[in-house]
Amino acid sequence: PGGARRIAVAAAAVPLLALQSDRGSPHLPTGVVEASASRNLAEEVEAFMDLGLGLFIHWGVDVQYGAVISHSLVGADESYLRRFFNDLPKTFNPRDYEPQRWAELARACGFKYAVLTAKHHSGFCLFPTATTTFDIESSRYGKDLVGPYMKAFRDEGLKAGLYFSPEDFYFLHAQGHPPARAIERGFTQLSQNPDLDDYCRRQVAELCDAYDPVDLWFFDSLEPPESLKELVWDRNPRTLVTRGAMTTPEQTLGDVGPGQPWEACYTMGDQWQYRGVNENYKTGRQLIQILVETRARGGNLLLNVGPDSYGRIPLEQESLLRELGLWLFINGEAIYGVRPWHVTHEDGVWFTQAKDGSAVYAILSGQTHWPLGERRTVRINSLALSEDSQISVLGHGGRILEYEPDVDPSPTARQAGDAVEITVMRAQRIYNDRKWPNPVVVKITHPQVPLR
Repeated sequence: PGGARRIAVAAAAVPLLALQSDRGSPHLPTGVVEASASRNLAEEVEAFMDLGLGLFIHWGVDVQYGAVISHSLVGADESYLRRFFNDLPKTFNPRDYEPQRWAELARACGFKYAVLTAKHHSGFCLFPTATTTFDIESSRYGKDLVGPYMKAFRDEGLKAGLYFSPEDFYFLHAQGHPPARAIERGFTQLSQNPDLDDYCRRQVAELCDAYDPVDLWFFDSLEPPESLKELVWDRNPRTLVTRGAMTTPEQTLGDVGPGQPWEACYTMGDQWQYRGVNENYKTGRQLIQILVETRARGGNLLLNVGPDSYGRIPLEQESLLRELGLWLFINGEAIYGVRPWHVTHEDGVWFTQAKDGSAVYAILSGQTHWPLGERRTVRINSLALSEDSQISVLGHGGRILEYEPDVDPSPTARQAGDAVEITVMRAQRIYNDRKWPNPVVVKITHPQVPLR
């Protein structure tokens, strides 16, 4: 996009607006949007379901203060709106932005794809655009953020996707509307606002032209944005649309029917965008459990990070990613390229199975305070052994317990009536103090569904 064609959609001096409150709008804490007809190719959907884990990256111009991304504009007075739209870009300068470090971290920690907020609800574009001056090229930083992200993740062999919000508060403000998302307002959605639809189509076309191929699109609106979906599928039929074409619950696993592709979106703390204070991060064990339950139900997990205003992934978030990555380094076989077993779980045992049905993975999430070298027995009712069944603990060879040459750490399994009884030892030292709080995974080959 050339600077000569750039136009300011909102003038600097906009008449004061009598902003309405948003009290009447529906509260959608889970972010579940009804999916509509999809042109996602079956083979692309199948490949997507194999990936298991994606990195969501929320980043906007208001990260400078650690505010909720975009939503502080809803109900704000005219002074706040003007300062947000006019002043924040002048100080936004992520001078430490090195997306190759993000991509290297993501790959090392077991992520298979990523999705970056190219434009969130505020309307600020992280990419240069001819449609508005409320973009990265007009900021203090002045350079494209999206292109380097796309290249870095592709170079690491990961799929690179974009989040795009059609509910553009900056554009609505320029039209004389209060920033809002509620459908009943009659102007927030593309189907209600032809000028907004044209504006967003031009931006998505720019993204398609500049960064083709965009592997995944996440369209965040309260109604499926049909015109944008059709545009990206027309440009690249192999593009996969997630939100807008499949179920994408936020902060919950929702209730998705069997066999459907879906994606759960979770934050590490309370907030999508980074905030340096008052954040309540989940533990690594909690993040692992969310991933386990998502995969046991047949979905992908899109786990969010929020870079700071300098463009760095904060140490607290990186540390949690690395804990998750260590667990996946040991147990990734139970997460990638798997499908649900005929039951998702029994008590504290969660299940996935290999796509070809050759193995079931029993993820022992219910076992806590498990000392190194201790054996535990678990009964499983939802599978039966065959003559060819074998049992192993992922990551461990089953032959040696460190410094204990006389101890036999090999796992065992036997059919005990209607149940399978497995006995396994936590025998691999992961931390120096021998305390590893995260689940052991047992692999059982050639399983059978019990005849009841």
